Amino acid sequence: EVREAEAAFRQSGRINEILVDEGSIVKKGDLLATLETDTFSQALSNLDAEIAVANAELTKLNSGTRAEEIALAQANVRQTEAIYRNAEEDYRRQASLLSSGSVSEKLVHGARTTRDVAKANFDAASSTLTLKRNGARREDIAVGQRRVQAVQATRSRLETALEDTRLFAPIDGVISSRNKEIGALVTPANTIFSISIRSSIYVRAYVSEPMLGRAAVGTLVQLKTDSRDKIYQGRVAFVSPRAEFTPKTVETEDLRSDQVYRIRIIVTDADSALLQGMPVTVSIAPTTATVR
Repeated sequence: EVREAEAAFRQSGRINEILVDEGSIVKKGDLLATLETDTFSQALSNLDAEIAVANAELTKLNSGTRAEEIALAQANVRQTEAIYRNAEEDYRRQASLLSSGSVSEKLVHGARTTRDVAKANFDAASSTLTLKRNGARREDIAVGQRRVQAVQATRSRLETALEDTRLFAPIDGVISSRNKEIGALVTPANTIFSISIRSSIYVRAYVSEPMLGRAAVGTLVQLKTDSRDKIYQGRVAFVSPRAEFTPKTVETEDLRSDQVYRIRIIVTDADSALLQGMPVTVSIAPTTATVR
């Protein structure tokens, strides 16, 4: 009886490469197979570009406005102020002429509109200059920081998903079955390999009730296969508390003695010649039991 571990991808995808086959001896951490990664690689490139943009914007917010930008804003304020002053003077002149009938109301209305537009432009330019002098608000910087953190978190999750396209051996052992081929679409629910744990080889045997006293946990036993003369050493590691194959009605002592109990024996000097399902003869002095 050889215990097995199952190996499966933690990520869905199409198998790109299989590096081992049935019978391969593997160590924990060995690379067994990979999935296609084109989609993940492209997504990582896109995220790297997005992170670069987000970091640049955050750096700009933290650095404040450059002197050149402030100078341009000041020039715009002076220009819009001059336009506004001229429009204000023109409007006043037109309004004074209206009382004497020298100009029409339509002309005065047009001058007023021109002045109002110029005033709005001047106010907007002044506000822009104030903002540039004050630099970015703390709220804007916080928003920029959160954006950088969010994109970096997305990239971290994608890196984990990319790492999960590589399947590693979870334990030392031998590949006992290979269940998928290159090109197959798989999910985490699909077992790709079964790995026999060679360090834990057990023999399952059955003993009758009268033999239980000689098959207690810890009892040393000897084992022999039909295929070779070597004697293996073993130790009883488990005795089932329940009888098996028990008749429905147990009335006599003779019938009770026909009951059997399952025991598990760990082979202490196992080698590669012991295979799963192989018949073994177990010797517990002074009697023997044959396991099939």
